[in-house]
Amino acid sequence: MPDPPSPQDAAEAALRDECWDTVLSYADLCTVGSEAAVRLATEAFAHGMREVRAADAATACGTARRPSRLPRVPLLLTAVRTTAAAWEDDGRGHELDSGLRLWLGSDRAARYAGPPPRRPLALRGLKDMQAPDAELLWLADVEALPLPVVARRLGLDPATASDELAQVRELFRDRCRRGHLDAPPDARCRGYARLLDAVTRSPAADTPEDLTGHLATCPDCAEAAACLRPHGGGLPAALAAGVIGWGGLAYLERRRRAAEARLGAGRPAPGDDRADEPPDGGHKARVVRGGLLATAVLVSLLALTVSLMPFGDNAEDTAASTDTVDRRPAAAPDRTPPTADPQPSPDASRPSAGATAPAPGKTPERKDPDPEPQGTATPTASTEAPPEHDRDRHPAPDPGTTAPAPCRVRYDLVNQWPDGFQATVTVTTRGALDSWRVAWTFPDGQRIGQTWDAGHDQSGSRVTATAAEYNRSVPAGGRLAFGFLASWRGKNSPPDDFTLNGRRCEQ
Repeated sequence: MPDPPSPQDAAEAALRDECWDTVLSYADLCTVGSEAAVRLATEAFAHGMREVRAADAATACGTARRPSRLPRVPLLLTAVRTTAAAWEDDGRGHELDSGLRLWLGSDRAARYAGPPPRRPLALRGLKDMQAPDAELLWLADVEALPLPVVARRLGLDPATASDELAQVRELFRDRCRRGHLDAPPDARCRGYARLLDAVTRSPAADTPEDLTGHLATCPDCAEAAACLRPHGGGLPAALAAGVIGWGGLAYLERRRRAAEARLGAGRPAPGDDRADEPPDGGHKARVVRGGLLATAVLVSLLALTVSLMPFGDNAEDTAASTDTVDRRPAAAPDRTPPTADPQPSPDASRPSAGATAPAPGKTPERKDPDPEPQGTATPTASTEAPPEHDRDRHPAPDPGTTAPAPCRVRYDLVNQWPDGFQATVTVTTRGALDSWRVAWTFPDGQRIGQTWDAGHDQSGSRVTATAAEYNRSVPAGGRLAFGFLASWRGKNSPPDDFTLNGRRCEQ
């Protein structure tokens, strides 16, 4: 990872350590190359730091009304978006993602610069909360950090952090409910506002058909429905899409993967490298425990070695015993336990093709019960042709037998809302790949809108995802993964007929 910009003071240094990787992750989504991503992240970080200082100065002045502001992490992420808009205006748009450039010229981008009542509901709800509460909600739900890490970062008690997070989610819901009731878009939406509030209070409540139809045609009320369900899985997506804007759901998926990678590797979250250090004296205790454990292991190995040593009458007996151990198998053939069938087969004593009888005085070698070695794709060919009766009993494999599929695919529906959804595709390949192309068919006319970690092309119901520059190579037995946003109408059945480089995959 490239070096973050140099801090100007201790406060900025701490913020840089905590937030630089998140800023760079979103900047990478917004640009067409790693060098452009670093430049965009550096400019956005400097711009965001100026906003953080201005907000801190306004808070320190003790004004009558608390200034409305975002937590530090989403504030820096929105600074990436505004800096990208400045690049587009200054003639540097060729360094930005093409999808972002289209979005910057659309009505959806204009909402973030328009009057506050028309801005996304999640953005208004988060800015209307106290800074510590908003920070807790964002770090836990969007950044996907473990609660103990979030508690240490915010100075909370880890034992009560879960209860506080539940209260903050309810607080966010209340802010969004008030914002939706106070400024619904039109009279028809006002008629559904209170019904939507009642339905989303209970996770088990059924949604009336007329409300379902309204949510399918009204983006504003669909956005409110996602914000008003704090107990479902849609709240992180509502926060990311409403606050960040373009690429919010792709950023959310990246943060989830980063959190899973940290947990899998046993590494702490950024900014918490010293969180799990032992107190004074802990290092000494750990060294002492390690030394005792090593001593115990050595003693056990020594005892095992002594117990296995042969104790003959003389050196010749010992050498003979050792030679016998070297030449004899672990289990002699005459000690093999009987099989379940007490009557041996008539051909059981008949030697197989190519086998030779053991020489007199020599112990026969034990045969491996599995004639095919592990990891070998095809068995070793016999040097002699089997007799006719053996060929009848063990016919050659049918050359028309279907070979195993070169890949296995997993399709995960991450989130779904009335007119769209987010999904990921993970493919495990048997062989190594220099490049890849994954194709599938949508059964219900779904349309891809945006992808990450892959390019895409759609012709009718058939979609083809192609490798990005940084993930073309996949080792044998490795996995490739990418995600996308798409729209749907009426029904959203999972796709089928997956292929990898033109060859069908198992599902």
